Formats: sequence, structure tokens, C-alpha cells
Amino acid sequence: MRTLRRAAIVSLLPLMTALVAASPAGPATAAGASTPAKSHRLVIPFGANKSNNWSGYNQGTVEQGSKLFNQISGDWNVPTATQHTAGQAEYSSSWIGIGGGCIDAGCTATDATLIQTGTEQDVAANGTASYSAWWEIIPAPSLTITLAVHPGDHMHANIAELVPFSEVWTITLQDVSTGQSFSQTVPYPSSHLTAEWITETPTLIGTSGTGLAAMPNLSGATFSSAKTNSANAGLKAAEEIQLVSTSGQVLATPSAPNSTADGFSVCTYSASC
Repeated sequence: MRTLRRAAIVSLLPLMTALVAASPAGPATAAGASTPAKSHRLVIPFGANKSNNWSGYNQGTVEQGSKLFNQISGDWNVPTATQHTAGQAEYSSSWIGIGGGCIDAGCTATDATLIQTGTEQDVAANGTASYSAWWEIIPAPSLTITLAVHPGDHMHANIAELVPFSEVWTITLQDVSTGQSFSQTVPYPSSHLTAEWITETPTLIGTSGTGLAAMPNLSGATFSSAKTNSANAGLKAAEEIQLVSTSGQVLATPSAPNSTADGFSVCTYSASC
């Protein structure tokens, strides 16, 4: 795995015990033995506006005029995942988060904290697709949320500090299509330096080490209603991130922002969207 963390902004503090776990849909759990643990870690830069694991939109404090992020929200449709390469297990995630991204437009520095929630769209080696939900606070791996997620479901997520700079956050994920919801309140020492809406190939964590997952084909991958600090995100083309392999192959490309600058689509295995 090619990991470039050019100038981590803050040192990670030890994770603290979760304060409150309230979930009508059930608690979050670690991945089972038959499922590889996953991490949706910091952006891996491949030059300005390119990454080896993220595709979507990233806003950083420098690019945003020293703005700090205490809240992020967004909606997305769970994309349909199909196998891209026969016989290959493939993994993808759709999520929102604070931290972990590029703090400036040229991605000369990235952030070392990340609090996030999203959905997983995976395809087994035999071609069977599976869908799930999760949340994560770096450096721990993601925890599965027991929501029954289906392709095409309309998801809404919100991550907000209870009081600005209190370092206590509430993570909420709702499946609008089914009415299921999950909420978790946790202490976390975020840097508040970046905000992002991302389609990703997660890092797989196994007994033989870690590595970036292969990307499946995704259809219907769209984000909308993007907000930070309770205001329209105002997405800009300069904030796009294209996902490319370590050899430079295009794996996923975001579209231009929509007319309200709060949404976009993601197209896999295409240089345009």
C-alpha cells in the first residue's frame, strides 16, 4: 500500500471510551471473522486532486480561508455494486467525514484525524454483492452498524460536535428509505481541518498485512444536500478528487457540482462523469 502522509497536522490522542450508544437499529459491531476488517483512512495523495483511495469532494481549512469544521451532513443513494474483474473480491464505501483530507488545494499537507460514517458496497469473489453500514474514528478500524442496507436506499448522515470544540461528537446515520436510524455519541479529538463526501476503496486489514481493496463497478452513486457548519457546502470544481490506482489507472471520477453546489455523482472506471 502506498501511504503518503505529508505533514500530519496533529498527533493522534488515545481513543476514549464511547459515552453514549443509542441505536434503535442495534449496536455497532466489529467485522466478523469471515469479513476482512476495513479502515477508511486518510486520503492517499497521488498529486493535486488525485488519490489512491478517495473520489469525491474535499474541503480544507486553507482552501476555505481558515474555516474550521464542527458539523458535516450529506445524503447519498446506495450505489449498486457489480463485479469489475471476474473472480476478484471488490470493496467500496460511500461516506461523509471530518478530518483526514487535504487541508489545501494542492494537497501538500493532510490531516491525521478522521471521524466518519457511511455505507459499504462489496462484491465477493463469486460475484455476490453485499451492503452494510458503518462508522469509524481513526485510528480504530470501522465498526459495522446493524442497519439493513439495500442498493438504491436513500441515506442521510450527520456528524456534529455537541458544543463547538468540545471534542464530543454525535454520529447519526439514517436509512430514509426504510426508516431505520443509528446514533452514537463519542469523545474524539478532531483537528476540525477538513470535510469530505467520498466514494472510496477501503483499506483491508488482515493477518498478512494491509492493502487497498479493488474497486467494483458502481451505478447510481450520487451525493446531495452537502452541508458544513449547518450551511450549504458550496462545492467547487477545484475540490474534486479523482481516484486512481498506483499505476495511474482511473478508478472513479466525480462529476462537477450540481446547480446548488451541494451534490455530485461518481462514475467508476471512467475519466469523466
